[in-house]
Amino acid sequence: MLASVRDLDEARIVFDAGVDLIDLKQPADGALGALPPEVISEVVGFVAGRTLTSATAGNIEPDAEALQAAMQSIAAAGVDYVKAGLFPAAWQQGGRDYAAVRACLGGLVPLNGVRRIAVMFADLAPPLDLVDAVAEAGFDGVMVDTALKTGHSLPDVATDDWLAAFVEGARARGLLCGLAGSLREGHIAPLARLAPDYLGFRGALCARQARAHALGADAVRRVRGAVQAAQHLAA
Repeated sequence: MLASVRDLDEARIVFDAGVDLIDLKQPADGALGALPPEVISEVVGFVAGRTLTSATAGNIEPDAEALQAAMQSIAAAGVDYVKAGLFPAAWQQGGRDYAAVRACLGGLVPLNGVRRIAVMFADLAPPLDLVDAVAEAGFDGVMVDTALKTGHSLPDVATDDWLAAFVEGARARGLLCGLAGSLREGHIAPLARLAPDYLGFRGALCARQARAHALGADAVRRVRGAVQAAQHLAA
């Protein structure tokens, strides 16, 4: 289970619940809003290697130089993984230029000692062979999320067959594989049957299931329990 947090207080809540991966992002700034490096460093210091950490590099158009600089800044804060969004050019105006995304991937270089996860967005119609491009660029993992936080969850915008093919493609390439995107408790069991490495949550952990609101300890524990139950059933 990945849980996205925005500060140290929220990190303490999800750590106490036994979350496997603490992800740092600014939910008030779109899908992959980045937090200041000092906030990330504070959480990394608290975690002190007791669980995995990741952080988002921001909502960046496919520009290799800008994305590389953002990833390096986040990596310097000490997380285990940096997440880079594969946003097609002009995506907020309906752009779907994945040739630009592939070119951007080809211009990125590894980070010193920090693993990289590429994030595809199911509601932006990414081609499945983008998983191959991610692997060829030397990334360590790939996940699928939703870019447009308008109330639609991942299963609303991606078919079961597409998600199964995504997971299968990631595994075939030896990539860590995650599924996220406004997931609720009812999505956990069917998505767990696809056997991704992790499921990611933010809104389901918050008051009124609104991703910009504060996390609630009861909601985090409830979702954590549902993920654990689904793991046992899928085993």
